Amino acid sequence: MSWTRLSLLLLFLAGRAFAALPDEIQVYTDDLEAAGERGIELHVNTTPGGRSRPGYPGEVPTFHGLRVTPEISWGLGHDMDWGLYLPFVRSAEGAYWFAGPKLRFKWLPVRPAEGGAGRFLGVNLELAHVQSRFEEARTRGEIRPIGGWRGERWLFAFNPILEFDLAGGQNGVAMFSPAFKAARDVGNAHALGVEYYGELGRLSGFAPRAEQAHTLYLTLDTPRLNFGIGRGFSGQADRWTIKTILSF
Repeated sequence: MSWTRLSLLLLFLAGRAFAALPDEIQVYTDDLEAAGERGIELHVNTTPGGRSRPGYPGEVPTFHGLRVTPEISWGLGHDMDWGLYLPFVRSAEGAYWFAGPKLRFKWLPVRPAEGGAGRFLGVNLELAHVQSRFEEARTRGEIRPIGGWRGERWLFAFNPILEFDLAGGQNGVAMFSPAFKAARDVGNAHALGVEYYGELGRLSGFAPRAEQAHTLYLTLDTPRLNFGIGRGFSGQADRWTIKTILSF
């Protein structure tokens, strides 16, 4: 059985009876659509062991959650591309929702040539309008710096993400959510690695550790697949998460 089929099988088994999750669990690296080209990815995330209590009134908790998000991207040239996310959610009661659209714009002025080695540096900007049952801040902006290095066998990437509520009670407050990836090529275009995702609270003053979220994933990468099993290490993090990104 291929890794792609195995990951889809695990997601099906874990998500048959199921609520809300991040639509994208991904560390941005030096990937960029070429000018005039279109890319399609499918993000599928499920939480076999997640939070069963809402974090705020009206939230759909993540316990046994399933979210499927198509992403369509277009290359703009001059080291830029943009994308559209369309997240769909299935609840524990069997209800279905379209969570709301998200737009992004990526600029990577520093990156190695295709198949080459070297550092990369850029930024991704995102604007989202999401139903309140999934995001307390319905209209949200994100600034995601992208930095790292790609070698012959190793890849390292860091995203010190800043998120902003653009229309709610914390309008303009910057929340800090760092993400990190390290992966090693093990042959046959496969790489094994780890990914870390944190939610630390306000940039101006981090939340107490009990109110933070820290999750570590073991990952497998192939040319058309990113698959990971994540373990949460704080009270606000989901205990177990399975994520898959399929590229077409």
